[in-house]
Amino acid sequence: MDIEEVHKLDPELLQLPTGLSVKSNPLIAEELFSHWLSLPDTSRLVKSLIDDTKSSTPVSISKNCANLNIACGSALPSLFLNSGTPPLSPRGSPRFSRQKTSPFSLQSPLRSLREPKPQLIPQFYFQHGPPPAKELQEQCLSMVDHLFSDFIDGLRMDGDVSIHLNLFPSVMNSQTAELILQLHFCHFPIAEFKTVTKEVCKLPSFLSSLLFRKIDVDSTGIVTRDAFIKYWVDGHMLAMDVASQIYNILRQPGCEYLRQADFKPVLDELLTTHPGLEFLRNTPEFQERYAETVIYRIFYYINRSGTGCITLRELKRGNLVAAMQQVDEEDDINKVIRYFSYEHFYVIYCRFWELDGDHDFLIDKENLLKYGNHALTYRIVDRIFSQVPRKFTSKVEGKMSYEDFAYFILAEEDKSSEPSLEYWFKCIDLDGDGVISPNEMQFFYEEQLHRMECITQEPVLFEDILCQIFDMIKPEARKENCITLKDLKASKLSRNVFNILFNLNKFMAFETRDPFLIRQERENPTLTEWDRFAQREYVRLSMEEDEVSNGSADVWDEPLESPF
Repeated sequence: MDIEEVHKLDPELLQLPTGLSVKSNPLIAEELFSHWLSLPDTSRLVKSLIDDTKSSTPVSISKNCANLNIACGSALPSLFLNSGTPPLSPRGSPRFSRQKTSPFSLQSPLRSLREPKPQLIPQFYFQHGPPPAKELQEQCLSMVDHLFSDFIDGLRMDGDVSIHLNLFPSVMNSQTAELILQLHFCHFPIAEFKTVTKEVCKLPSFLSSLLFRKIDVDSTGIVTRDAFIKYWVDGHMLAMDVASQIYNILRQPGCEYLRQADFKPVLDELLTTHPGLEFLRNTPEFQERYAETVIYRIFYYINRSGTGCITLRELKRGNLVAAMQQVDEEDDINKVIRYFSYEHFYVIYCRFWELDGDHDFLIDKENLLKYGNHALTYRIVDRIFSQVPRKFTSKVEGKMSYEDFAYFILAEEDKSSEPSLEYWFKCIDLDGDGVISPNEMQFFYEEQLHRMECITQEPVLFEDILCQIFDMIKPEARKENCITLKDLKASKLSRNVFNILFNLNKFMAFETRDPFLIRQERENPTLTEWDRFAQREYVRLSMEEDEVSNGSADVWDEPLESPF
């Protein structure tokens, strides 16, 4: 034994008397080791280990160690009979029971060898989500087998009859040709695949076409049972939540986000199949405008980063999935007020049509100043057209497109929503330092004050307005006399701040506490400001449309036909 390894010996196992240190007396260790080697039991032990090794017999360490302990227990105490201190008990001593984990302890025969059992840590990360429960997978396979049992060759996707009319002679009546094609395609079980989408996948039925194309990667027009299982079960789709399933169905291969074009096939199928939109089937132009408006509303509320690309996280945080499921269950499209309501589209489109005097589908500053009966100030309109709150999609300088207007009207008519607060905060924050200062508020309020004087309305001094604003918002940095976006989002009265600064009509309604608006809010507390505005405007536009149809009035700026 090397002198350097002497200190590794455990004095407790050696049962050395008090005051005798192995570290300070290395010769004692050598003497002990020599004495141990001379013992008969040690010789038998070494010989037994050598024999077992030669005969390839498994070595019983515990047995040999037990024999070794007996030998040591009978021999070591005899070395210290004159020390005056009795040895420690080899078993039962608290000091003896302490676990030693040094590397030498696994090699020394003076130690008890007890290896801990390895603990298996269960897998907690799954790249595609945790695997589905066995019962869920069995239930899914059972339903698939049942639905595909009558279609051994697979399910086919129904074709669009209108695109095949050119196959028939021109002399044939178009209605007759369409009827023949319908009879020809009637054996294509599109209804069965929609059942797969709804019952097996638990997804809205208007995702059927897109799901079909995702599975039918080779564009064969057929989805077999094995192909469906490969995509839905083996492809880990079954284990995902509904938002992740829709996200993966909509997005393009290799993309980690959703673009506006990814929603177009979904809206096309919705317009074709939903009973609440059946009246639009003969007006393809308005079908396209409806689809565009729905997509703009989706990106306005869901794409909070403003990048034009919806991520999976944004999709999960929004309420789009719930709205899509509601659309699939509700025959009246107007009852789905989130994103899909036709009445809401009608209000947005008609408001744009009223402002677009030359109907080139672009509006300028002068057009926007007419909005809401000239409710907005010149300064806030200048900020909008400076594209500070949002870059225009219009390619014509100084012009706002229909998409830009959709974002504007949603922000203007519902200033309590977070996208609206962010939109108008950027407008008021002139220096872009992330806070609204009293000077910036005064800059916008000066024009309001001048307009009140022009209509002989008793003006309200800015000092009084400033105190009122701070009392409503209660900003955290009150001592610095500034308001942050966080302060506005934390207050329920934030919408009034912006109305005070640049919308005179809404400012006056707030000052007079319009009883009609108060009653409307109490009757429908779950509706947003936008919902109530769209409700009022649709009634007004419908009445004006009736008057135009009856020839009793002309509500348009020019004697042009109504867009609907």
